[in-house]
Amino acid sequence: MITSKQRAKLRGYANGLEAILQIGKGGVTPTVLKQLNDALEARELVKGKVQDNCMLTAREAAQELAEAAECEIVQVIGSRFVLYKGRKKDPIYSLD
Repeated sequence: MITSKQRAKLRGYANGLEAILQIGKGGVTPTVLKQLNDALEARELVKGKVQDNCMLTAREAAQELAEAAECEIVQVIGSRFVLYKGRKKDPIYSLD
């Protein structure tokens, strides 16, 4: 669990990121989940976007993905969301 101070720091890091995860009309599929896990392993911080034709809201999609990938929701704004899963070894982002 991350604190509100750490969440604010991660929001700042995520500000300059592009959305690399797209949730379409199929919703949260095993393929999307695999892409998320690979991206979290490589980047720790992932920004995603829910397309207009998706039946889920951004909050619902982020919640499903966070539970499945065992990561944290940093923020949800409009159709975009940010997820974080820190590495134990060699972290990219400092939360101190």
